[in-house]
Amino acid sequence: MTIGMSSTEHIEEKLKSSPELAELTHLEVVDMSDGCGAKFQTVIVSSKFEGLPLLQRHRLVNKVLEEELKVIHAFQMKTLTPEQWEKAKSS
Repeated sequence: MTIGMSSTEHIEEKLKSSPELAELTHLEVVDMSDGCGAKFQTVIVSSKFEGLPLLQRHRLVNKVLEEELKVIHAFQMKTLTPEQWEKAKSS
C-alpha cells in the first residue's frame, strides 16, 4: 500500500485475514475513486454479523480498517449475514 492510498486488494486482504471477520462468506470491494484509493464501496457478508445491529457491524469493520480509514475519504459498506445476502441476491 502506498502511503496515503489504499487499494481494493489491500482492503480485501485486511478484511479476509481479520480474526473479527473469520467467518467471511462473501466480499466485494470496489474502488469508486478512479484508482486513487480515496473512495470505496463494499459488500461484506459474515455470520459474525448475526444478532448484531447495523451500528455494531459497522464498528467491527471500522476497527479492522482503522489505519486505512484515516486516509480513505469515503467508505460505503453493506454488512449482511449469509441469510440476508441470499435474500438480497434472489430479489
